[in-house]
Amino acid sequence: MTDHIGLITRALLATTLVLSASACSYLFGEEGMFPDTSEDYKQAQEHEPIQLPEGKDASAMEEIYPIPPVSDNLVMDGEFEVPRPTPLVAGAGEDVVRIQSLGDESWALIAIAPGQLWPQVRSFLAAAGIPVARVDAQAGLIDSDWLELEGQAMSSRFRFRIEQGVQRGSSELHVLQMDQAGDGITWPQESDNIEQEGEMLRAVAQFIANSADSAPVSMIADRAMSAEGKISLEEADAGYTFIQVGLPFTRAWAALAKALEDSRFEITDRDRSGGTYYVRYLGEEAEEEKGWFSRLFSGGDEDSLADREFLVTVAAAGEQAVTVRLAPAGTATGPLEKRDEQELLALIKGNIN
Repeated sequence: MTDHIGLITRALLATTLVLSASACSYLFGEEGMFPDTSEDYKQAQEHEPIQLPEGKDASAMEEIYPIPPVSDNLVMDGEFEVPRPTPLVAGAGEDVVRIQSLGDESWALIAIAPGQLWPQVRSFLAAAGIPVARVDAQAGLIDSDWLELEGQAMSSRFRFRIEQGVQRGSSELHVLQMDQAGDGITWPQESDNIEQEGEMLRAVAQFIANSADSAPVSMIADRAMSAEGKISLEEADAGYTFIQVGLPFTRAWAALAKALEDSRFEITDRDRSGGTYYVRYLGEEAEEEKGWFSRLFSGGDEDSLADREFLVTVAAAGEQAVTVRLAPAGTATGPLEKRDEQELLALIKGNIN
C-alpha cells in the first residue's frame, strides 16, 4: 500500500512540474520570467519630435545626452594610409586643478567638464556656509550674498563664473569680488579687492582638487556650457592646416609659449608685435628618460623632424579667437610635408590651455 501511495505521489509531482513549466511558458513566453532585452533597442523606431503648443516651455523635452559635433574639420593627409596617433605626451600628466595668471587676471583651469564643476562649486559654497543670492546655470554664474569677512571694514560678495575650457572636457573658474561701497547691484569689471579674489579662488580650487574624483554632473550646466572645447584643427582653402583657438590674442600668445615647450619645441626667439615664435623642434629624443614601452614601439627610427627650425605665428581672428600656423624657417630645410605639418600642429593643439 505504501509503495502504491509513493508511486501516485511521484506521478503527481511530475505532473505538477510539467504543468508549472507549461504555465510559465504560457504566461511569460518561451524565454521565461526574465527575458533578455539587451537587443531590444535595435527594434526601436524613430519618431518625429513631440510638438508642444505655442508658448509652452520645451526645455524638459531636450536631449539628455546629445551627440557633440566633431571638433577637427580636416582629414589627416596620406592616401590610403592610416595616420599616426597624436603622441600621448599632449596634455598628459597635468594636475586636475591649476591656478593660471595673466597680468592682473587669475583663474582656475580644471580638468573636468563644466557639468561636473558646477555642482562642485555649489558644494563648496554649502560647506563653507556662504549664502547664495542668485544662480544662473545657463550662463554659468553663481552670485553669493553679502559676507562679513574677518578684519574687513565692509562686507563683500563674490561671483563665480564657470566657462568651457580650451580643451575638450576642461573648465575655467573665474571669481569676481565686489565691495559694498558701491550701489551693491552692478558688478565691477575687475574685483574691488584683488587679494580677497585670490583667496577665494585658491579656497574653491583646493576644495575641487580634493573632491574632483567624486564629482557629480549637472545636466543643465553641461548642456548650457558645451564640453567640446574652444580649439580645433582646420584646413584653409589654400591647402594649409592651422589651429583655431577661441581665446583673445594676449592670452593665446601666453598659452602658446607653454604649449610649445610642452610639445618638445625650443623657443629661440619671439616677436610679440608680429605674433611670431622662432622655434626648433627637439624631437622625441628630447625626453630625458624613455621608458621600455616607448623603446619597444619606436623601432629605433630617428625623428626626421628633429632639429628643424620653424616659425609659429599667431594671428587674431576676431576679439575672442586666433589662428596658429606653423611653417619652416627659411628655405634651406626644404618644404614641410603636409602630414608632418598636421602631426606637429596636432601635438601643439593638445597642449594649449
